[in-house]
Amino acid sequence: MKNTILGLRTVIYLVPDMELAKDWYIQAFGIEPYFDESFYIGFEIGGYELGLYPEKKDQKKGDNVEAYWGVEDINAEHKRFLELGATEHTPVKNVGGDIEVTTLLDPWGNLIGLIYNPHFKIK
Repeated sequence: MKNTILGLRTVIYLVPDMELAKDWYIQAFGIEPYFDESFYIGFEIGGYELGLYPEKKDQKKGDNVEAYWGVEDINAEHKRFLELGATEHTPVKNVGGDIEVTTLLDPWGNLIGLIYNPHFKIK
């Protein structure tokens, strides 16, 4: 059987104020969006996409799915995200060997995972 799954491409967060969220994500990820419309804002980050959708009143957010963004210094990034207004969901913790993870909530309650994994290399 041929593998037809190409890998993770996009993570989308729901936000009530697209402009405010765009500014926050520019600061948090240090990059300007490549696509910026009222219905979708897209950032290209290391070959992957972070998208912002306008939140609808009947949509619910949850913490049952976690997507992790790779970092080189998890403690520094964890601290920086907190300084930008994120809140800690789970503290930095070792999950085996030298791999560490943490999850934070952006100011709108979206779950952001950060991971330090020196073994993972993009092919």
